[in-house]
Amino acid sequence: MARKTENRTACAPRSAAIPVRRRSPLRPLLLFAALLAWAGCRFGSDNEAVVYVALDREFSEPHFLAFEQETGVHIAPKFDVEANKTVGLTSALLAEKDRPRCDVFWNNEVLNTLRLEKAGLLQAYVPPNAEDFPAEFRSPDGTWHGFASRARVLLVNTDLVQPADYPTSIRDLVDPKWKGKCGFAKPLFGTTATHAAVLFATWGGDDAKQFFTQLKENGRMFPGNKQVAVAVGGGQIAFGLTDTDDAMGELQNGSPVAIVYPDQGEGELGTLYIPNTLAIIRGCPHPEKARQLVDYLLQPEVEAALAAGPSAQIPLNTKVTAPVQVETPQTKRAMPVDFRAAADHWDEAADFLTPLFLTQ
Repeated sequence: MARKTENRTACAPRSAAIPVRRRSPLRPLLLFAALLAWAGCRFGSDNEAVVYVALDREFSEPHFLAFEQETGVHIAPKFDVEANKTVGLTSALLAEKDRPRCDVFWNNEVLNTLRLEKAGLLQAYVPPNAEDFPAEFRSPDGTWHGFASRARVLLVNTDLVQPADYPTSIRDLVDPKWKGKCGFAKPLFGTTATHAAVLFATWGGDDAKQFFTQLKENGRMFPGNKQVAVAVGGGQIAFGLTDTDDAMGELQNGSPVAIVYPDQGEGELGTLYIPNTLAIIRGCPHPEKARQLVDYLLQPEVEAALAAGPSAQIPLNTKVTAPVQVETPQTKRAMPVDFRAAADHWDEAADFLTPLFLTQ
């Protein structure tokens, strides 16, 4: 009868065989506990501020790094890169209302900030320099603070449209002569949603509904304002409604475009300026660091840097004397706006606009 052979390596004599150790059932638990402890030290520190950020990362992150260097406070940012990022971040804050994770919300518009205010999620705080900002761009209760605005403008392709034929009003978007030749961003989020809420509050529901119904029929819809600007620069459309930062991007790229600040005529609406907003979340984990960050970001130097950068933000702090790249409420007639009234009209606007534009 053949002798049974052992299954072992030829180079390891039997006496040197390595014993197989049984893994302790406690080992994974101990490892998990160690990881949690490490994460708590790194991400749950008292010396940090958690910031949800809707402004593009390349524009906001340098100011976080400068804040960290100046104060030693760590910034833990949450960026959202989707086209509907303001809606996504707002939804996250609403979902976390019972156990807030965020300290400061840096929104790149105001409508969703006001939605959070109405839901009771914002903590009142009045910075030392609050009076340096116009009253219409800050909450009277200190629950939000507007700074670094953008204008809603018409960007025109100069190869396709002669100066004498430039559009001058947002109502040109519904003029039949421009049918299929003009563009706009989906009006369900971002500054386009804020603009829609403002129009519902200013014109009333019936006129606003008529305008947006005609807009759907007359213009071409794009996912966001940047895509509108790119389409104008590339000659896909003759002109479109967008923001100054995206319009400036096309100018800086050398595209054949010109910026028109709409509705400057007698009796017309004026150009809408929409601020970035800062808000501290009620019950946030790091309230002291949150206040420290808000104070820092509302400094004149920060707005001056945002104005000089590629996004060409428009300072609202009256003490900022740095040159700007675009027209401001001091050089163009600004649309008078009650942003709280606009927020009160958003539910009506959304109920109408969502079925109208969601599937397009």
